[in-house]
Amino acid sequence: MKFNPKWAVTASLAGLALILSACGSNSGSSKKQTFTMPTDSELSTVDLSKSTALGTFDMLNNTNEGLYRLGNNSKPETALATKMTQTNNGRHYVIDLRHNTKWSNGDTVTAKDFVYSWQRTVNPKTASQYSYLFSGIKNADAISKGKKAPDTLGIKATGKYQLTIDLDYQIPYFKLLLGFPVFYPQNQKAVDQYGKGYGTRSDRMVYNGPYKLTHWNGTGTTWTLTKNNTYWDKKAVKMSAIKYQVVKDNQTALNQYNSKKLIGAPLTGNQAKNLKHNKDLIARPQSSSYYLALNQHMKLFKNLKIREAMSMAIDRQQITKKVLGDGSIVDNSFVSKGLATNPKTGKDFTEDTTAPASMKYNPAQAKKLWQQGLKETGITNPKFTILGSDTDAGKKVTEYLQNAFEKNLPGLKVSVSNIPFRTELARQASRNYQVTFASWFADFSDPITFLNIYTKNNPSNISDWSNSTYDQLIKASSTTDANKPEQRWDDLVKAQNILLKDQGITPLYQSSAPWLFNQNVKNVVYNSAGANYNFKTTYIK
Repeated sequence: MKFNPKWAVTASLAGLALILSACGSNSGSSKKQTFTMPTDSELSTVDLSKSTALGTFDMLNNTNEGLYRLGNNSKPETALATKMTQTNNGRHYVIDLRHNTKWSNGDTVTAKDFVYSWQRTVNPKTASQYSYLFSGIKNADAISKGKKAPDTLGIKATGKYQLTIDLDYQIPYFKLLLGFPVFYPQNQKAVDQYGKGYGTRSDRMVYNGPYKLTHWNGTGTTWTLTKNNTYWDKKAVKMSAIKYQVVKDNQTALNQYNSKKLIGAPLTGNQAKNLKHNKDLIARPQSSSYYLALNQHMKLFKNLKIREAMSMAIDRQQITKKVLGDGSIVDNSFVSKGLATNPKTGKDFTEDTTAPASMKYNPAQAKKLWQQGLKETGITNPKFTILGSDTDAGKKVTEYLQNAFEKNLPGLKVSVSNIPFRTELARQASRNYQVTFASWFADFSDPITFLNIYTKNNPSNISDWSNSTYDQLIKASSTTDANKPEQRWDDLVKAQNILLKDQGITPLYQSSAPWLFNQNVKNVVYNSAGANYNFKTTYIK
């Protein structure tokens, strides 16, 4: 999941859900069922075919619903699907849908809404950065490349409330995908009605989930999740409204929490230390990777020695312990620690992979490689700008990197540009940057959710790095080796080793952030991979 500056937390077992309290009913509660949540970034779009930001996926996860909804520990729970049968070695699915569920405009949700949504997302005209997730569904790859028509995709409505799905090969994590917002249905009437404005404001969208998005004008810093009275299971929804407020400064958030304006607040490392005895202090697991992407269209960054030198000039322990001080960890990996384990040995993915020497802080070697790289490129006046978000962490990390690079790489001049998150996303997507401080968050609990994005021509491969052997290994993991767990694991391990050795990206750390969160809020389901928050059964005691 792309580029999230969100306040995240200590990485643990991927898919682990934190329930802020034991399940229960609030049928006798007299408390007003509304609260305000902080977030550190604006919404960019709620068009599920075009969204890339983690915070936006949280909104989609609560305002819409697909075949499955991810519950505790990322366990897929039936939502619109009532029955699923598999044949042809797990490559043919027949799924029966719940009858007479409604969109917020009164339309009935049918199998055709899923067919339309999936076809729209894989259609290259839509330019979805998530179309690659459909790879493995019959004809998806050919459609994304413009070689086949979208209506040849392996999904058909075989009845008003029945879907058939055909895969090219078995996908081990297919149910997890079906619980991810990109695979939710879309109402074609709404898409046609709003045209280019679809998903750009809360009133230019329709919803079939527990809540509706309201009071969002497309650019504002506040919006609301309002209970959706057309939702099929509305009796289970206790909250009348969940308000969101963009707050980019941790101290401001803490002040607003203490004055009871916010239900929770993210903390800096120092704040967490000062509040370590506070009963509301919690930690939430997150599967993330923060890294540097170097635009490899630039002559400077095409040189491997330059890329290695930049990596060696970074003291990652200083970033996590002193710059952030919030419990973030250095795992020397792109795939986050705790996401997946070896099917044979049970070892974590990060333990099976090998971090190259370039991942270790070594100023002397960095200087040597830097000078060799400059000589090879013929560049005599090296300089670049680091692009980052204007969040607290974004500012702190980019400032550290600026100082570290100029200190350890002779003759280099570095400037920093910290901009609003949605603007940063747009510039990364258009490759309008030189160096950027980026992040990726797991969409589901499998290493492929990270490694897939650095295949050639993947829209999320913002470095535009490529390696043919890497691409072959990723393809094998999803085709010939898809049903061979140990071989597939080996493919993915080898692929990451290639990515890191060639410094296709420069991993920095796995994020973590402590929170204060009001203990009277019950039944919040929080998952570390995919859309984080599921507020369906949340209530205030």
